[in-house]
Amino acid sequence: MNILGFVAKHWIAYISLSAVAVAVVLTFATTQMSLLNANLTARHYLIPAFLGTLIGLLLATLYALRRELIEGQRMFRAVADMAQEFIYIRRLDGRYEYVSPSCEQVTGYSAADFYAAPDFMSDIVHPEDRQVWERHVRRGDDRSASEKLVIRIRTRDGALRWIEHICSEVRDAQGNVFGVRSTNLDISERIEHEQELSIAAAAFETHEAIIITDSESRILRVNRAFTDITGYEAAEIIGKTPAMFKSGRHDDAFYAEMWAVLREKGQWSGELWDRRKNGEVYPKYLTITAVPGSSGEGAYYVGIFSDMAARKAAEEEITRLAYYDPLTRLPNRRLLIERLAQATASGKGHHRHGALLFIDVDDFKSLNDTRGHELGDQLLIDMATSLMSCARTEDMVARLGGDEFVVLIEELGEEGTEAAAQAEAIAEKILQAINRPYLLNGHPYHATSSIGVAMFRRGGKGVEELLKHADVALYRAKDAGRGKLRFYDPAMQAVLDSRAKLESDLREALSRQQFELHYQPQVDFFGRLVGAEALLRWRHPERGYVAPTEFIPFAEECGLIIPIGRWVLEAACAQIKAWEGRPAVGDLLVAVNVSATEFMQADFVDEVLIQLEASGANPSRLQLELTESALLDGIDEAAEKMRLLKAANISFSLDDFGTGYSSLSYLKRLPLDQLKIDRSFVSDITTNPNDAVIAQTIIGMARNLELNVIAEGVETRQQLELLDRLGCLGFQGFLISHPLPAAELESLLAVPHRLRAAWA
Repeated sequence: MNILGFVAKHWIAYISLSAVAVAVVLTFATTQMSLLNANLTARHYLIPAFLGTLIGLLLATLYALRRELIEGQRMFRAVADMAQEFIYIRRLDGRYEYVSPSCEQVTGYSAADFYAAPDFMSDIVHPEDRQVWERHVRRGDDRSASEKLVIRIRTRDGALRWIEHICSEVRDAQGNVFGVRSTNLDISERIEHEQELSIAAAAFETHEAIIITDSESRILRVNRAFTDITGYEAAEIIGKTPAMFKSGRHDDAFYAEMWAVLREKGQWSGELWDRRKNGEVYPKYLTITAVPGSSGEGAYYVGIFSDMAARKAAEEEITRLAYYDPLTRLPNRRLLIERLAQATASGKGHHRHGALLFIDVDDFKSLNDTRGHELGDQLLIDMATSLMSCARTEDMVARLGGDEFVVLIEELGEEGTEAAAQAEAIAEKILQAINRPYLLNGHPYHATSSIGVAMFRRGGKGVEELLKHADVALYRAKDAGRGKLRFYDPAMQAVLDSRAKLESDLREALSRQQFELHYQPQVDFFGRLVGAEALLRWRHPERGYVAPTEFIPFAEECGLIIPIGRWVLEAACAQIKAWEGRPAVGDLLVAVNVSATEFMQADFVDEVLIQLEASGANPSRLQLELTESALLDGIDEAAEKMRLLKAANISFSLDDFGTGYSSLSYLKRLPLDQLKIDRSFVSDITTNPNDAVIAQTIIGMARNLELNVIAEGVETRQQLELLDRLGCLGFQGFLISHPLPAAELESLLAVPHRLRAAWA
């Protein structure tokens, strides 16, 4: 304490009380001393004067201290009463010593309510905060240090308010705690503002990017989503303008219109392309809102955008799945039909021709059956690439399905002949591009395709009719051989109808058992029977016998050769079993032709063994005749199938030898038993020296490879004798016998040397 200042403040009290005290003490002392001694001197008054002065000073100090205390209390109450905070002093027993008038403004309750009920504050604390409050009260009553906490209270009218409660101890003159002093500030508005800020902050850090600029388009702030989408950190772009994100896909007119709308309406939204930090251009949907300033003009601009790259990719994927082939990525049938509809629709002033090219891979089914669908798919992918590389930019290349492709050509010449010539040139270019060797999984495969072409003009043929005409032309191209090109003409429709009728009749022939097996004998030079070839015959109920050359190639093309071949094998095995034990035919070796398509079937070996077991036929009496085409594709697989069947005592003959791609390399690898000289070499063997040389070469080759050899198509004695001189040991042809039903063959063979008599 500043003693001099304290005394100076209360000097009047010190002087007046000291004077009064000195006067009283001197008066009292004079009265007492005069009774004892009449002769009083100044010396006798020194001690009373000192005592009076001392008593006066003590009284003045007490008086001053009391005035200071009263004045402090008055000032505290004045300050507390005027404070906006709700202040109270509470004794340890819970009674309130002082409650500021502002309690009513904060709580709705008057000070009298607090004075009337000890611990009234505990009653108005929110139930959810009451446990925290009670712990706080106990700590205060236990003379702990000052504490601050935030609680909620219920006011008289039921409103919920947030209170910042600051509590400290109050001590008496002896330093003992007699209560606590609490200041309670209503912070409801602050809490509400903080919550709004928290919500705003959470909203700012949404998954959508937010960018805030000033009126000059300088970037002030961005959120985390902006960084995630663009790749730019905030520090890299603050103070710069969004022009740095331009992709270059929009011209100045686009941005001028955007700003015009923004200034007029205060908002602009739309799709645009921007550039990320890594240089990637991406689509986004942007909404810009102008935030006006005091003048009414835009003081800030808030841009909110989302990355549309994923959505765009999803939309493109949906479109791709709907309109594009998943294997080749080419347009599919649906998109082709839409484009065809546009190309063939009527249009004024458009007289140019167009062409539809229908492309089909030759023998694609055989590739799938022998090499597997994986290699088949690879061929289609490679072929699609070739088609795209040679087609014009304005042409449409589509995959119709399976191994069928379509090329739509528009904007050809106005004159029909000129347009057809242009279409033919494009089609020939396509044939050259796709009819080539392909490398499939490390193995070479030479693929060919056929093309059917249908011409059209706007307002002419409909879509379905055009597709049908191109399909008809394709069938005509396939009939002409591999890798051919044909244009549609009405005569083709008749051929197509004929083929459809033939396929229907073949299916009916299978179901109604119209097929038969005839057997053509195979003999040596002396007429001894060495075997018989089972040949398929079709007895049509209306047309009679149908030539094999008319229906067997077609059956191979349309896939019916599989069930027909199964029937032939079943019938031949049954006949072998039926001939078993008969003198003339019991030991007959029956040769059955197997097409390449049959042999390439994965279950071919099992099918043969099942038929033999089911019929009970002797496997050593069955010989399978294979053509070179059945062996060329997949020589290792063919050799393995033959070895499995050889193990069951089945023999093999190579039919039409010398007409294909025969080579010693694969002859050595295959477990063959016999070579057949093709009839094409036999027919002119007596007049064409080259055929004789070829026949002699085949015979010598067979002898060196320890194989039997038989010549087919022998029709004259001169042919037979020449072949005999060349070393051929077996003969088959009309000179010996035509193919005969099983019963007639038995009758023929029942007469000894009857076969020899034919040329003797």
